[in-house]
Parts: sequence; C-alpha cells; structure tokens
Amino acid sequence: MLEIPVELPSGVTTVSADWAPGDNGATVLIAHGAGAGKDHPFLVGFSDALSDRGFSTLRFNFPYVEQGRRMPGPAAHAIATWNAAVAFARDLDAEAAIWATGKSYGGRMASMAVAEGLAVDGLVYLGYPLHAPGRPEKPRAEHLPAVAAPQLFVEGTNDPFIQPLTQFDDVVSTCQDARVVWIEGGGHTFEVKGRKRAASDIGASLAPIVAEFVRP
Repeated sequence: MLEIPVELPSGVTTVSADWAPGDNGATVLIAHGAGAGKDHPFLVGFSDALSDRGFSTLRFNFPYVEQGRRMPGPAAHAIATWNAAVAFARDLDAEAAIWATGKSYGGRMASMAVAEGLAVDGLVYLGYPLHAPGRPEKPRAEHLPAVAAPQLFVEGTNDPFIQPLTQFDDVVSTCQDARVVWIEGGGHTFEVKGRKRAASDIGASLAPIVAEFVRP
C-alpha cells in the first residue's frame, strides 16, 4: 500500500492507495463512492479486471475515509486529492495516458477537478450522481460543459440518481465530448433486480466497457 500526500488548507495529509503497474501505456485512477472506501469489492473487482487487460491502476481514498468518517468532507478536499493522485500517477509512470475514473461521488469530484483545470486524457463515471434520489430539481451538472476531455458515462437505466432519464440525456448533451453506455435494468451500484451477483463480479463486468473507451 502507498500513501499519497495531499495538501489541504489545514496542512498536508496523506491518503492510502493501491498501485498495480500494467504494460499497455495507460493508467486508470479509481476513486470510490461516498459510502465506501477504495477496498470495496466492486472497485477491487473492477480494478483487477482492468489489470488483467494490461492497464496500470491506482485506487485511492479521500481524506474523510482515512479519518474514519462516513460522510464526505468539503468538495475542495476531494478536488485536492484528485490533483494529488494524478500527480502521483504521473510520477509512477510519466509516459502513460491518465484516465480519471470514479464510482458515483468519486467520479463527480473528478469532473469538478478537471473543470477547474486538472489535466487528464479522459474521464469515466461509474454511475454519475446527477442529483439525490427524488430531487431532480437540484442537479449537479453546472460544471460539466467546462470539461473538454472525453467523458464516458456508464449508467444503469434504473439508477434513481439520474431519473428522469430525459433530464440526464439533456445534461449529457451539454458536454463537449461525452458518450453513454447503458446497463439495462441496472441500479446505482449496477445491481439488476432478479440477478444475484457479487459486487466484485459486477465491478469486473464493467471493465470491458471501460477498457474499450480508454485503450491506448
């Protein structure tokens, strides 16, 4: 396990990270959702499946997880962590393309960091949280048109965070370079009603979709 230094307004802290080097010239950074850290089976399964395809992967925590808290801290802390993680990945492999990937909250924080100037080759959202369930009147999308890098939204058609789907489609249409891959019947964690699968298997099942998008 590695430690990434992150400069916060209160001083420098560190977050834990797991690095798996690959050989295909691309590094995929993987951030967790709001309710679980980097070692959630979904993310481990996803990461391992990408490693099997030759990608380097770097999974990392946000500071609030390191502090033992359950709720995310200020967005600025997550954005600072994304900046630090990208810099760390470039130090590990300066020649590799860098792709920012995140489950829900982690992906949204990546998009905010990139909208503010973080340079990456592209972004992948595993269940973008457009709004809180049942609160479509408060979308979290005003920054997305400022993202110039290619974006891939992997979304479940039954995800309550993007209902109604017409609103989500409208948001994607405001992006400079974005595409959507739909998981039919999938919820926010890509579970499909009537289909029992381990979280690690669900995560791994998304890797081919992402690999097709980020391959060098």
